[in-house]
Amino acid sequence: MVEEGKEDKKIKIFEGRKVRTHWDEEKEKWFFSVVDVVAVLTDNDFQAARNYWKVLKFRLAEEGNESVTNCNQLKMLASDGKYYLTDVGDTEQILRLIQSIPSKKAEPFKLWLAKVGNERIEEAQNHELTIDRAM
Repeated sequence: MVEEGKEDKKIKIFEGRKVRTHWDEEKEKWFFSVVDVVAVLTDNDFQAARNYWKVLKFRLAEEGNESVTNCNQLKMLASDGKYYLTDVGDTEQILRLIQSIPSKKAEPFKLWLAKVGNERIEEAQNHELTIDRAM
């Protein structure tokens, strides 16, 4: 897995696709850009994924899905080099979102999420791993 960026704001790579992330030290949780996850699962570009998420978010809200209600926004780096508020979800919210998107990549993405979380736990226990991964 490739990582780019500051310690708490990184870009993770899943099958060659960028997924913007943020580590919340206080909550001890990873947050993932929802649009980036949708882009990976639907094999769409950013704009198509953004539209897909907009429609899906409306549909899920109508169904009373709490994942959308609990969705947070964080400023994340965009492709133009500026920071914009972006819908994000923690691992649990992203796993629920994955269930709403028919995709052959769902299972590999779940495994990838588990690996991201496990690496953070390993880094917390062994700070040398953080330095090694950064290099």
